[in-house]
Amino acid sequence: MAGAKLSPRQKMINLMYLIFIAMLALNMSKEVLTAFGLMNEKLVESNQAAAERNLVFHANLEQQAQEQPDKYNPLLEKSAQVKALADDLNSYIQNLKEGMTGTVDDPTDFEIMDKADFLDEKWFKGDNLKPDGEEFVNKITNFKEGIVDVIGEDYASIAADVTKKFNTDPVTNRDDNVLNWLEYHYKGFPLVASLTKMTQLQSDIKTTESEVLSKMLEGKLKKEASLTNFDAIVVPDKTAFFNGENFTGTIILGKKDPTLKADKVIINGRELPAEAMQNGKTLLNFAAGGVGERDIKGEISFTEGGQSFSIPVSSSYAVVPKPNSATISADKMNVVYRGVANPMTISFAGVSDNNVSASAPGLSKTGTGKYVMNPGTGKEVTISVTGTLSSGEKVSDRANFRIKDIPKPTGTISGQDGAVELPRSNLEIASIGAKLFDFDFELPIQVTSFKIKVPGQPTVSVSGTKLNSQAKSALRKARRGDGIQIFDIKAQIRGNASYKLKGVSPVFVELTN
Repeated sequence: MAGAKLSPRQKMINLMYLIFIAMLALNMSKEVLTAFGLMNEKLVESNQAAAERNLVFHANLEQQAQEQPDKYNPLLEKSAQVKALADDLNSYIQNLKEGMTGTVDDPTDFEIMDKADFLDEKWFKGDNLKPDGEEFVNKITNFKEGIVDVIGEDYASIAADVTKKFNTDPVTNRDDNVLNWLEYHYKGFPLVASLTKMTQLQSDIKTTESEVLSKMLEGKLKKEASLTNFDAIVVPDKTAFFNGENFTGTIILGKKDPTLKADKVIINGRELPAEAMQNGKTLLNFAAGGVGERDIKGEISFTEGGQSFSIPVSSSYAVVPKPNSATISADKMNVVYRGVANPMTISFAGVSDNNVSASAPGLSKTGTGKYVMNPGTGKEVTISVTGTLSSGEKVSDRANFRIKDIPKPTGTISGQDGAVELPRSNLEIASIGAKLFDFDFELPIQVTSFKIKVPGQPTVSVSGTKLNSQAKSALRKARRGDGIQIFDIKAQIRGNASYKLKGVSPVFVELTN
């Protein structure tokens, strides 16, 4: 057809067709430019709303810091550092955007923002970056590293997200060419496209600032730090008192926060003197009373958010005769397990913890009345307890506990045990695990290796928890309905590899496709 002689009429038709195609391309280009511009306007509006929310967050935190400076000043300092980093990068980008829009007659006419000259000339010189281009990349990198440094390990998920959002590493394009980050995202792009990308970058900055502040004020930290989440806890110096003794102990607010300061404390109808409140604690000292159950009632007043509120105090204690026997109990059951830190509570009724001593092979103290038993060899362990009364008299007792080994773990695949039906694709990516069912302790068990047998194929040994390439190759030769055996599963307790677990039970998988 290319060699055929065309009539004047056919030539005219072809020319008109070419003009029509060109007009369509021109209109589509204008529509794309307008779409970018409208997107940029929406992002600008969203950024303004985010900026206002962040200002409210900062104001709330400053209010908290005024009411409880010892508690909230460290958070206020962190938020100020985050705000400074965000404001610096946001202002830099805003100035850059103003320079870009200053090159066109009408910044609201997006159809004329089709040139790439401004940024291409400002940032690039051939295949290299100019100082201005390097400065832009460095600004982003400094913001990313600064935020991660400020929040540290407290907000690992946010740190990971910031690292991802503000990553400026080289990029491989669809032609498998490696380009520097700035060239990949901005070189040769229409002005309005680059403008929109920068507005999106500002949105990411404000979102990052908002996420950090939200964690500080509305997330877990605020929930734990808010005074409305504190309980008044009466902690006696000992669990029981003798006739004629004074009750001694303290009232603390949950978490034993030494930065808390109460306005006043009223106990059993009497307001305590200011010197009774020290380091977030209220010291109690009054006559214990006669033998029997005794109540402690009152309230602790605070100011938060500019308003006063009270936390009720309600507790009780027992006054008992002098003891002659110890109370020894295992927190989990009447046995202790080898290879496990078994928590135990050991006390003498009426004897303060600092006057109680307990001993046994593998027994160590972890807190007031709290111990951990790590049994060694043998089938039984004896715990001996001695208490010293206020008179200096010694009282003692003992108790025996059976020692058991950790039971045999059960093998699992994707959390399922026994005989499992799975499609081939699920089996290829599944994780092999091991669990202790009906066991009183939550032990983190790590699978180190296993073997897999596909009918008609040699057994494959695998290190880790997922199928390797050799195992996947064998699996691809299996047919629907074949039974896949996963056996000889090796596992260990995470953090205690020296303890040898019993053999892990196998898993059987029937292929469904």
